[in-house]
Amino acid sequence: METSSPPAPGLPAGKESCSGPRTKPHLLLGVTGSVAALKLPLLIDELLKIPGLEVKVVTTERAKHFYNAQEIPVTLYSDEDEWQTCVIRAWDLSKPLLFCPAMNTAMWEHPITAQQVEQLKGFGYTEIPCVVKKLVCGDEGRGAMAEVWTIVECVKRILEERDLAKQS
Repeated sequence: METSSPPAPGLPAGKESCSGPRTKPHLLLGVTGSVAALKLPLLIDELLKIPGLEVKVVTTERAKHFYNAQEIPVTLYSDEDEWQTCVIRAWDLSKPLLFCPAMNTAMWEHPITAQQVEQLKGFGYTEIPCVVKKLVCGDEGRGAMAEVWTIVECVKRILEERDLAKQS
């Protein structure tokens, strides 16, 4: 989630224009080929209810199998060449990055997953933990993506902490 705009043209990074800082909050939502991508339209609808929030989506081609891209009301970038990985590697670590794991229970319980989650948290990224429920694959257990309302509340909390929720 990005929460600031780039500097005004002609100004070096970190310098503000005479009119003051530009603080319109931006959110870049990455979506991968998990069945959790079914929740994308609802998640976007709820995020767009946050005043002044600009939302854009980077989606893998496999994720598009779970929703109708024509019905997504925000800018949608296709990730044909692992662009999401590049975005995360180039991420400004002073800005919040939230991640919402989603996978079947066997994948969630694999030790590699715990290592990967801890590594992301070690970078300062915030996990929105997956939940326990009956999964589409038929498993019952931990692995489902957090509920949309949980994700939206986390975004709101971070915007409030950064005092961006009411600015636009």
